[in-house]
Amino acid sequence: MSHPPHSAPASVHHHDDGQGAGHDHGDHGHEAALTELLDLEGEVLRTYLDDLTGWIAATAQPPVRRIVDLGSGTGTGTLALLRRFPGAHVTAVDLDPERLARLADRAGQLGLRDQVDVRPADLDQSWPDLGFADQGADLVWASMSLHHVADPDQTLARVFGLLRPGGSLVIAETNPLESFPRFLSGSAGAGAGLEDRIHQLLARLLAEQVPEMGTDWTSRLTAAGFTVAAERVFDVALAAPLPPAAGRYAQLSLDRLRTALADQLDPADLNTLALLVADDGPDSLRHRGDLTVRATRLTWLARRL
Repeated sequence: MSHPPHSAPASVHHHDDGQGAGHDHGDHGHEAALTELLDLEGEVLRTYLDDLTGWIAATAQPPVRRIVDLGSGTGTGTLALLRRFPGAHVTAVDLDPERLARLADRAGQLGLRDQVDVRPADLDQSWPDLGFADQGADLVWASMSLHHVADPDQTLARVFGLLRPGGSLVIAETNPLESFPRFLSGSAGAGAGLEDRIHQLLARLLAEQVPEMGTDWTSRLTAAGFTVAAERVFDVALAAPLPPAAGRYAQLSLDRLRTALADQLDPADLNTLALLVADDGPDSLRHRGDLTVRATRLTWLARRL
């Protein structure tokens, strides 16, 4: 949700709000850039995350002391939840041990290491012992992660069993038609119209490769025994001028798309992307005065009664 906040086909996929039940693996440079991107999401999208966790605090049934972050990535969601619930303890679950190590290091730097446990696990294979015994979790957070699992219904059933009576599950996902943030919406010059073409291409690919992204979570939650207490759409709209972190975030995001979609975009668009993701130049995302960040998050809060 951790992870944002965005999704794309497997070759470019990463998680907003930090998150994902699994991650694509590649060379060290690729992984280092992805780790930086996940960290930047937490910084750039902090206002959205604070709004979201504020909504959770107002909607979930207290107390919220035992939290599970499913698909935690480098900890964007974990740290946002600890800001909102400072006395809580978070168990962060993710496929990638290196990301979990990064999460633990970040928590330590903030003096929160004693409030975070990290558990490497592939949720499609086996779930770790989360150590709740008979108490159950108060809150399970799944941001941009459930569309990754092979059997979402089985995962929801396991989450239901993990929660205490009255405990809540929060799902944050994205509309597959707007799966990637927009950075140059309404801009003139290099990039004008490019994002529309990228989104159209991604929508077709996601329909084939990640069909669960557009799933009806309301009906699935109800079938798993949950009561859906609230649904909300969060619109992220950060206007220019933005801090340097937003430029770097945009640069890394579109550079991943440039690499992943190289054989599907026309040469003119690839050339434009090269100008946008360059470190310097008048069109570089790191120096554009018209840079924005726009995204949409669909959220559900469901309870085990």
